[in-house]
Parts: sequence; C-alpha cells; structure tokens
Amino acid sequence: MTETVRSEPVASRGDASDVLIIGAGLAGLFLALKLAPRNCTVLTPAPLGQAASSAWAQGGLAAALSPEDSPEAHAADTVAAGAGLVDPVVARLIAEEGPSRVRDLLELGVPFDRIPDGALSLSLEAAHSFPRVARVAGDLAGRAIMDALVAAVTANSHIRIIEGAKAVSLLQDDSGRIAGIVTQDRDGKTGTLTARETVLCTGGTGGLFEVTTNPPSAHGDALAMAYSAGALLADLEFVQFHPTAMDVGFDPAPLATEALRGEGAILRNADRSAFMARYHEKAELAPRDEVARAIHRERMAGRGAFLDTREAVGAHFPDEFPTVFAACRRAGFDPREVPIPVAPAAHYHMGGIVADFWGASSLNGLSVCGECASTGAHGANRLASNSLLEAVVFAQRIAQRLREGELGSAGASAGIVPPALDDDALQALRRGMQAECGVVRTSKGLCDLTDQILAFAESTGPANELVCAELIVSSAYNREESRGGHYRSDFPEPAETADRQYRQKGSQT
Repeated sequence: MTETVRSEPVASRGDASDVLIIGAGLAGLFLALKLAPRNCTVLTPAPLGQAASSAWAQGGLAAALSPEDSPEAHAADTVAAGAGLVDPVVARLIAEEGPSRVRDLLELGVPFDRIPDGALSLSLEAAHSFPRVARVAGDLAGRAIMDALVAAVTANSHIRIIEGAKAVSLLQDDSGRIAGIVTQDRDGKTGTLTARETVLCTGGTGGLFEVTTNPPSAHGDALAMAYSAGALLADLEFVQFHPTAMDVGFDPAPLATEALRGEGAILRNADRSAFMARYHEKAELAPRDEVARAIHRERMAGRGAFLDTREAVGAHFPDEFPTVFAACRRAGFDPREVPIPVAPAAHYHMGGIVADFWGASSLNGLSVCGECASTGAHGANRLASNSLLEAVVFAQRIAQRLREGELGSAGASAGIVPPALDDDALQALRRGMQAECGVVRTSKGLCDLTDQILAFAESTGPANELVCAELIVSSAYNREESRGGHYRSDFPEPAETADRQYRQKGSQT
C-alpha cells in the first residue's frame, strides 16, 4: 500500500537546499527570515500566508513587557499552567527571550496595539498573573503578524518559496540521517526535495477532530512522518480544547477569543445563570482545561453554554474584536444583543516531536519548531498566548544554530509515499476522535476508537492521519490519570508523580 521514492546523495544534488523549511506559518517564516544570509527553501501547500494556524490566532503573543511584570513571573505562570510537566528551564528561556522577539516583530512592522503614551497595550488572559498579551486590533494579532512576515519574506532573496505541494514523508540515508522530504502536489504527483537540514514547522492536529479551530489540513502529518522515521515524540495525549469555540455549525469553528473573558465576558447556561464559579475559584479566568470541562458538563447536562459579552464589551464589539464580530454576523446574530453559543474545540497540541533547547530533534538533519514540536514549554496545559511566543523564540534559536554551524550531508536516501485517506474515512475518524478522545475520555471509548483506527488502516494502509490519530489515542489510553488537557473519567485524579510519556517507533516509555 506504500511505494518507495529514492534520491541521490544531497551533496551531489544541484537543487539541494541548505535548509528546507516545511510549513509557512509563524514558525516557518520567522525562521526563514532569521536564517539570512544562509539560503533556505520554504514549502507550503497553499499560497503564502494562507492555511496557517498562526494567521487565525486571535489573542496575541505573551511576553513580560510591562514594568510590573517580569520573566520570572511569566515563567512561574507557565509552569503552574502546565500541571507538573513544564520544563522550568524552557519556561524561563522563552519568558526571558520573549520581549526581544516582540521587538523583532515590531521592527518587521507588526502594528501591535498601543495606549496613548505609546507603550504596548497588554491584555490579561486566563492563568496569567499580569496583563502581558500583545494584541493587534483586539483579535487580529495572528493575521497582522503573518501579513508582516509574508511581506518581509517575499522581499528577501535568500528565501525560495515553493507553493502547491506538501511533505508526505522524510527522506533518510542508510545511517538514518534526514536528507529532505518526499513531496506530493495537488494532483497526487510525487517528487523529492533534498536539503542539508530539514525543519518541520507544519502546525498541529486539530483537523483530526470533528470540532476544531484549526485549518482543515492540520492532520498531524509532521508527527506521523517523524515517528515513521524513528524520531522521539512525547506527550501526544495532551490536546488543548479551547473552551469557547463558536457553536454555530461552521467547520472549522470560529474562535471566540479568550481575551473576551479577560475583558469581563461571562459564561452562562440556557437559564442565563453564570456557572463558572461553581467549577473553579477563578471562574472565567480559570485555566483552559477547567473552563473546557465546565462547558462540556453544562452541555452534556442539556443546559448549553453561552458567552455573554453584552455588558463587558457591548457597543465596542465591532472595533475591539472585529474577527469575532464578523463571525457572529456571518452566523446570523449580533453579539451586542445576544450571547454567543460556545463549545470546546480541538485547538492546540501540547505534545509533539521532542526538540532540545536549540530545536534539534533526535534524528540527525531534522529540526522542529512550532506546534508540532515538544520543547517542554507547555506541559499538560498550554498557558494562553504562549504558542506564538514559543514559535518565535525557538525559530530564532534554530536559525542561530544553523547559521553559525556546519550543516551535514546525507548519502543516497529513500522515503515512502503513504496511502491517502478518503474523505468518508477521514470524517468518520474525526467524529470518533471528537467523541472518544475529546474533552472527557474513558478506557472503553479509547479502545473502541483504536479498533476503528486499526480497521481503517487494514483497508487503507498507514495513512499519515491514521498514524497520528493512533499515537494520540494510545497515549491517552496509557496515561491512567487526569492531568491538564487530558481528562479520564475512569481515572479522574492526577497521579502522585508527573511523568512525561515518550513514544518512538518500536518502543514506548
């Protein structure tokens, strides 16, 4: 059900790139800019700037930028949110480097909101001790950052852009070194791209779930490719479900940014009763996993969940949160007059391909950055708006390592072309993942879902979507506790010790 594609040694390929970047979101484009003057190639299946989760980020980028705040406080909040699994060294690293990366983005022309005296306007989001989220026009941070990066990338001659093709597997030589990728275009035609260093910046896994805020193409391909090549992965069970996706029947589900709750919006049920204080002392500003489970329980009890912004935002909604307002109007209602129906949605994958402090994976020639990486920054429950921060901090660190170091060279290499998963099977998989590997999980549900995935694999072959889904589901089954974004109703309490769970082809720890 698979075929093998072979390539010549990288050193002998005239079209080989120094650095091949897979993905054109924030991580990929920021990395490409920071690599100058080293030549690099960016591969994107869609036109530059489209189909990237980064562009959909509404909240903004978290960094300790106010006088009363500090990297120490930001790191402490990051560790606390991660439910015992955040690496404190990594938390401190991203917190300390965050302000410099915000300044980089300002120099690139990102129009972060400012207060009258010229200082950055900073918002408070859940589980942060201080307002520290830099935003653009309320909820347009992701789009504005991507627009600035696209403009800068297209103006730099050291960057080559290849559009209209995606990576489906990694090329490896006989020693296991990564030598580039196998590509597939929209018509299904395969090819290869070789490189001295390959960097996966492909985003997350939300598209494997029926209700998601991610682009439809976010199927965890990077995780499947890296796992199949023998890379070390970690914490794949930890999927963050954003509590307030708009429940209006759209796929993907529009996001009602957490900043709305930071401004004072209230979660109410169908009786218009505020319910969050019954679930957590911080009410609307509780950690995301707590809010998501509270909303899930209200919905499962038939009471529904709605975000009431009428008093907190009111008439200012179109100016302060234009993206959310436009989505509400597209759905046929006005959030200034009625509450927004909400539901938890797969939003961010905390697990991924293990990366060291410099973004290197366990495989020679392969680096990883952004949502598909597991750096230790997010643990079991990502702190709000730390995702964009982690992406730019590690993109800078990868660029520094690759600019200043000697890049390796691979011999003759080969990679597989995995089978495609047809749309009917994909939609069935998404429904199963939502029902059994969503906000609340059980042993029986995960076992049933595993059987479904194996049945698809038996008839289709090891499609990347199935490989990634099985990794998430089996990891969720093996973690017999509840921690952060992973909640088992049959094991509702956390274990006495917090341990990371590693996965590698042929073994598990």
